[in-house]
Amino acid sequence: MKISKFFTAITLIGAALAATSCSNKKFHIEGNIANAKDSTLYLENISLNGPIKIDSVKLDKEGAFDFTENAADSVCPNFYRLRIAGQSVNLSIDSTETVTVNAKWPQMSTQYTVRGSEDCSRIKELSLMQMQLQSRVNAIAQNPSFGMDSSEVAIGNIIEAYKNKVKVNYIFKEPMKASSYYALFQTIQLGGQNTLIFNPQASKADVQVFAAVATSWDTFYPGSQRGKNLHQIALQGMKNIRIVAAQRAQRLASSQVSNTGIIDLQLTDNKNQVQALSSLKGKVVMLDFHLFASDQSMQRIMWLRSLYNKYHKEGFEIYQVSVDPDESFWKQQTASLPWICVRDQGGVQGQSLQEYNVQNIPTYFLIDRNNVLQKRDVQIKNIDKEIQALLQK
Repeated sequence: MKISKFFTAITLIGAALAATSCSNKKFHIEGNIANAKDSTLYLENISLNGPIKIDSVKLDKEGAFDFTENAADSVCPNFYRLRIAGQSVNLSIDSTETVTVNAKWPQMSTQYTVRGSEDCSRIKELSLMQMQLQSRVNAIAQNPSFGMDSSEVAIGNIIEAYKNKVKVNYIFKEPMKASSYYALFQTIQLGGQNTLIFNPQASKADVQVFAAVATSWDTFYPGSQRGKNLHQIALQGMKNIRIVAAQRAQRLASSQVSNTGIIDLQLTDNKNQVQALSSLKGKVVMLDFHLFASDQSMQRIMWLRSLYNKYHKEGFEIYQVSVDPDESFWKQQTASLPWICVRDQGGVQGQSLQEYNVQNIPTYFLIDRNNVLQKRDVQIKNIDKEIQALLQK
């Protein structure tokens, strides 16, 4: 995704994180920049509104520096950088840490060590990986043996491999860490444009990554501006993707609906069998979208059991679509359920939810015996009366 005015507008939501605090707590960043005599070293806070200069020092021939600053009141990690001209070292500071950085000019961005913070060490790892990725992309783009189409495929493959590595080893492993947040906003130069590696505007999988970190930050840093910002990005990404999916579904749905009266779903159940929604023609069907990991799941399942027990013998069936990310957990939860239990592997961004324009979980729809969609939950006041009326037709 290009860093456009659109994305800038999203990332600027909320006030910038404060660079200083009225607290008496302090953090320290100290160290040495070799070969940088007479250079000015800047300490900058990377706020949601961009870099804010906090302090600076003119280095002598020893290159030693020691910044002591007020710690932010928020428990949320804050981001900083040490910068000389266009070379910088990215850091995160949690409360009252002391971080030691030793670097060498003019390779300050790559030739440095950091001590005192595991998060800063992980950020260094990510920064070096990002630079290596850029080098590989440049090599492919400049290789005359690659045609335009083949180079795009090759570049796309190595970027996807990079994203998978970062997701597994950093983001999904510890989504509450500052390094995971940092990874979300890494960029790469493609065709002369600075582009986000994780694209929350057009990639469903990348939106899920942003949402995972946002959810974790809600838990560990409730009310933080960065957490709120992540939610806004994820929600806007979901909206964009659903608009595109809805347009695509609209083009596809006309033939499906004319033949069956519904948009058919063919998903794998908890016994590894493919179950088609359209195969239930002749029954009154509740199409239910559910998250078993939610706090209210047990109560809702008991309600569904009551409906199923009352009306199943008369021709009532439940086709339940789970959006749980953990397949093993879902199978455990559904092992004893008597109705059809399937799972959309796309989770809350799954194709089935997009096709049925599901905005909230849980959500259900009622389908009559002729495979015609009748009502969704917000249109139903008395579920028993609605089911009984459809069973009698």
